[in-house]
Amino acid sequence: MNTDGGAVGRATFLPGWKWSEHVKAIAKTESCQAAHTGYFVSGRMKVVMDDGEEMDFRPGDFASMAPGHDAWVVGDEPCVVIDWQGFTDYAKR
Repeated sequence: MNTDGGAVGRATFLPGWKWSEHVKAIAKTESCQAAHTGYFVSGRMKVVMDDGEEMDFRPGDFASMAPGHDAWVVGDEPCVVIDWQGFTDYAKR
């Protein structure tokens, strides 16, 4: 979906998904360089910034992530996120 502010996307990350294992080779960067502003619908995700800061997200959480991070699904449930920022730049160089 597109809004005046850009694309909005809904992403489902399956258990076992990790940015550095599944997207890094596509993006050809050491970490995710897209900024994200999103809402977690279900599941859990761990985010570690390049500077070492760690964040944990659960259903109902709102997230704002700067470029420069790794992320992965925690647990056995798919993680569903609505992303208002970063969806257009996801998995791109």
